[in-house]
Formats: sequence, C-alpha cells, structure tokens
Amino acid sequence: MKILIKDGRVLDPATNTDEIVDILTVDDKIAARGNEIYDKDLAGNLDGDCAVIDAKGCYVMPGLIDLHVHLRDPGLEYKETIATGGRAAARGGFTTIVAMANTKPVIDTPEKLQAVQERASVESPINVLQAGSLTIGMEGEELADIEGMVEAGAYVLSEDGKTVMNAQLFREAAAMAAKNGIPILDHCEDSNMKSNGVMNDCEKAVELGVKGISNAVEDVIIARDILIAKELGAPLHICHCSTADSVKMIQLAKEEGLAVTGEVCPHHFTLTSDDIPGHDSNYKMAPPLRSSEDVKALKQGLKDGIMDVISTDHAPHAAKEKTSDMASAAFGIVGLETAVALTVSELVEPGILTPLQMAEKMSYNPSKILGLGKGSLETGKTADITIIDPCTEYVIDKETFVSKGRNTPFDGRKVRGKVVATICGGEIVFEERSN
Repeated sequence: MKILIKDGRVLDPATNTDEIVDILTVDDKIAARGNEIYDKDLAGNLDGDCAVIDAKGCYVMPGLIDLHVHLRDPGLEYKETIATGGRAAARGGFTTIVAMANTKPVIDTPEKLQAVQERASVESPINVLQAGSLTIGMEGEELADIEGMVEAGAYVLSEDGKTVMNAQLFREAAAMAAKNGIPILDHCEDSNMKSNGVMNDCEKAVELGVKGISNAVEDVIIARDILIAKELGAPLHICHCSTADSVKMIQLAKEEGLAVTGEVCPHHFTLTSDDIPGHDSNYKMAPPLRSSEDVKALKQGLKDGIMDVISTDHAPHAAKEKTSDMASAAFGIVGLETAVALTVSELVEPGILTPLQMAEKMSYNPSKILGLGKGSLETGKTADITIIDPCTEYVIDKETFVSKGRNTPFDGRKVRGKVVATICGGEIVFEERSN
C-alpha cells in the first residue's frame, strides 16, 4: 500500500526539519520525501493503491509515543481494554503506547508480559509495549523476574501506581535495570507522607475539608531515586512530574550527565488546584494538581528542554468510581484523546513550545528513552505518522471518547488542535476527515 501525504508542514526533530514537503509511504516504510518522490516517480500514477491525504495547513509529525498509559487489561476490563485503549490512542494521534503493569494480575512474569503483547498485536490498531513491574505483585517486597521480562520483550520497568518504598529493594531493581540497559519509569510518592491525602496541600484543600498532599511527598522520592540511579548508572525516567523542585532536581541530574529524564502530563501544565470546582472528583489525580508557581515551573522546564517528554498518564475509571466526593473517589483521569489539543492550546499557541519541540517531546524523545529507533520521518524509517490540524477549534465532549473512561476535567473546554489522521506501520488507523 502507498500513502501520499501532500503539502503538510513536516516536523522531524531527528533532522531538525520544519518545512512544507510531501511524504510517500510504501508498505510499512517512509519511502521518500519531497522532490525525490517525483524524481523517481515513486508515487506512480497515484492509482487506486495509493491513498492521498491532503495535509495542507497541518502538522505532519512522527507518530506520537505515550510512555505512560493504564490499559486496565487484564482483569479490569470494565474500565478499559487493550482494544478500546488502542483505538483511543489512535484517535489521539499515538502510534505507540507503554502500558503500565498495575493490572489484575500484575504483569510481573515473562509469561504475563508476552500474553499481553501477543493479544495487543491482534486487538490494538497501534503498538502496545507492556511494562514489567519491579516487584512481585507490586507489593514492594521481592523483585520480580526482571531479566526474564526483558528477554520476553519488556522495554521498561515500572511500579507506576505505587512507589517501591524500600530503598534497598529499589536499589536492587535499579541495578537490574542498569545491567539490562532499560529504564525505570518511576512513580515518585512517599506513601507514608501521602497517607490519606486527596489533593494539593493548599487553601483549597482546607476549603473542601480534605487532607492535602505536600510537594515533599513527590520530591523526597525523586531525590532518593536520582541518587540511587547516580550511584548505579541506571537509566531513570521520572513520571508525571508536578512540582517546581522536580524540575530543579532533573536539571541538576542532567548537569551531572546522569541518564535521568522527566515527563509532564497535560493536566499538570494546564490546571492548578485553584481550578478545582468543589468536590468534582474528575480533578482528583496522583500526583495532584499543584499551584500556579508549580505549573509555571513545569512549562518553563518543557520550554528549556529540562523536561523531556509529554505523557498522558491515561487512567480510565468506571463512572461509579468517580461520582463520589474528592475524599473517596479513585485517583486518575483519561488523557489519550485530549493530549494533543491541550498541548497545542496551552503550549504551542502561547509560544511556550514550537511545533517542532512538540514533536520532540511527544515522539522523538520518548522513542530515544525506549530505544525504539522511531520518532523520525527520515526515509527508510517505519511509517508511523501523526497529522494534526492546529487551527481547528472545538469543544471537548467526553461522550465522543473512544476510551471507556469518561473521567476528565476537560469536558466542555474549548481547545485548538485536532488529530486528523494517524498512520501506524503504513496503515491509516484513524482518519477524521475525508480528502
């Protein structure tokens, strides 16, 4: 199959390309860009086997890669499945996602990891990479079979949803990660300090009568794990950073040459705790929404290249789990189908990020962290491509989501930037408009 993408603004961080140029894909590869398409007549006569996408006015980026997704499958399929999560990802512009291990059962053996990846190859329209847990059952007591999961195809390890509170056990996991050359995606919350906290420790928490979660809950674990990673030379990726000090610590780690990277989620660079309207538990997430000063620091960290990645932390829940008050509702929001629009609206439109930086943080850098060799639109690369219309303005409607999850604080929010096509392995897996 051939796909000709015409007149799009090609944004390729790998080659620092930002120009209007055509792209031709043949089967699962990028066959040519620009004049070489026509010089070699690779597009032929554009006969019936060549799909043509008019990308005029659109960003054409390497396929987006989300390092942080909860698919809930196996065991919690009432919240999400591999199939629904994969389709939601395609609609959101993602061609590769990393699924967290906190399913039922926890993905803590090679056999469980392989089972998910084999199912995903059939059930999902996009690539699903399954993370392996650090400890057995995510209980934080005994290391899982890390080497076995790496041999079975694990690209990353993560205890996301929990923190390994035993520092020595985390050190042993980090040593295994270093030995096998794969990163830990690190959820940083001191569970003892967090206790039964619900939201940011601020005046809003007092107003709502709930227990707050201080910035230190996150920051002390980030500091601990960076120091452990430094000692061992282990690759460490800090998930869902929400505090100003998280940016400072990652900056210091980078200045020392450590293999430490960090991500920010759209909800953390868009909302503050002051935006929470009463006991609306769609605003309850872990880590929580922070202060305007924290949000400012996160945005600056993204702008300055300190924060490497934009990930969603897509965490779908059934409606019954998010309809109670803030104190008793589940933590987490969905994000796969809103990430592009929020990034365009909150970062690109105001000039905080350039479109090329957006592509870097949502595709190129995640690919580098995973060691995928993707995140580029160079000739010969896998034909994973996302096409975004940055000018389309619309109102987010959770009832249109493909995901089973409807738990979002962004329902009814006016945004700009819409995914119009997602191409994965040379196949159009989502298309919003006809051409």
